[in-house]
Amino acid sequence: MGFDVVHFNLHKTFSTPHGGGGPGAGPVGVAERLVPYLPSPTIEKKGEEYFLDERRPQSIGRIHGFHGNFGILVRAYTYISRLGASGLSAISRNAIINANYLRKQLEGSYPVPFNRPCMHEFVLSAKKFREKGVHAWDIAKRLIDYGFYPPTVNFPLVIEEALMIETPESEPREVLDAFAEAMKSIRKRSTTIRPA
Repeated sequence: MGFDVVHFNLHKTFSTPHGGGGPGAGPVGVAERLVPYLPSPTIEKKGEEYFLDERRPQSIGRIHGFHGNFGILVRAYTYISRLGASGLSAISRNAIINANYLRKQLEGSYPVPFNRPCMHEFVLSAKKFREKGVHAWDIAKRLIDYGFYPPTVNFPLVIEEALMIETPESEPREVLDAFAEAMKSIRKRSTTIRPA
C-alpha cells in the first residue's frame, strides 16, 4: 500500500477495546527496507517451527515488554475463531449498517460534517453549542448518565468539537435507538443552557 510503517489495530470487528476502553494491540508491518531495524527479538519461522531471533545487529533492541497486550490478542483470536470467515463478514456489514443507521438518526439534531454513507464510524460536530458554553466533552460525559460509553471527542482534529461515533457491530436496533434518543435529549438541553 506504499506505507513505510502501518499498525493493524485489532479493534472493532475483532472485539478488542481501544482508547479509554482498553489497550490497542495488533501487528506492525514495515517496508522491507526497514526490517533490519525492527526491535528485537523478532518472531521467525523455520519449517514448521517458530523461534525468537535475537541476532539482529542493526536492530534498535527491545523497546517494551515483549509479550505486549497478550490478553487482548487472545480475546481477538477467540472472537475470530468463533465467528469464522462468514461470521466476520456478517459482523463487518453490521458495523457499517449500524453506523449509517445511527448517522441518519442524528443528522437532524447535530451537524454532520461528512454527511454521506460511512463505514463503521461517523463524525458529528458540537461546534454550534459552544455559544451556550457546551463542548463535545460535555456531551460525551452526559452520555454516561444515560448509560452509554462516551464517543471519541475532538478527533478528527479537522472538525471543531468533533464527536466520533463508532457503533458496536453487535448492538441491536433498540440500543441504537436508545443512544439516538439520548443524544437528541442532550441536544435539546444543550440549546437551552445559558453560558455561566
